This record gives sequence, structure tokens and C-alpha cells, in this order.
Amino acid sequence: MAWTFCTSGAAVVKAGLNVNSTIVASGATLANWSNEAESVICDIARVDLITAFSSLTANGKEILQQLSSDMIAQKIIGYEPEAIGTTGATLRLNILENNIRRNINLIENDRIKTYLTAT
Repeated sequence: MAWTFCTSGAAVVKAGLNVNSTIVASGATLANWSNEAESVICDIARVDLITAFSSLTANGKEILQQLSSDMIAQKIIGYEPEAIGTTGATLRLNILENNIRRNINLIENDRIKTYLTAT
């Protein structure tokens, strides 16, 4: 299931510079976080988006990619926030959280789910 919605590279880029290099190099941890994010997203949508992924619209796939990579980036930063400094970590986490909230709202909206062919 890991990496259906996004790549590990997309999540690492969103986490930004100076994050813990050990966690970024840990394929198993990142894959686990990908699985967690994808499971949460499917629960939010109340649709198995993993199975339905190939039938989603291009825009729908982009929204899922952004949401998933933002969620994983939060975990990367949260692993060792002091690696980038408190102010930098807080700013990055706030930006990611705003993106996550917006995209969750889109996915929860039934009209948008129909548009994305996620129903």
C-alpha cells in the first residue's frame, strides 16, 4: 500500500532542510508513515481510495498527493524538531497543517468527492 498517493521524495522536500537525516534515510519508517497517512485519508473519504486510485481524476490524485506528503512531512519534522530549530519547525508545521486542513475539507465534501470520482 505504501506510496500510492505520493513519493517519499515529495514528503522529504516538504519537510524542508536540516531535518534529521537518519529518519529521512529510513525507508521502513517512511513507508510506515505513508501507510498510516493513506489509511487516514481513506477513512476521511470513507472510500477505499487505494483501490480506486486509477479511476480518480488527475486533480483528485494531486489533492491526495498533497495531503499525503504534507502528513508525512509533519511526522518527519516531528521526529526531531530541534534539528531545524523551534521557530523553523513551528512555521513549517503550521504551513503543513493549513494545507492538511484545507485538503481534508475538500475530501469530506461530497460534491468534491463526486467530482474526483471518489464515490
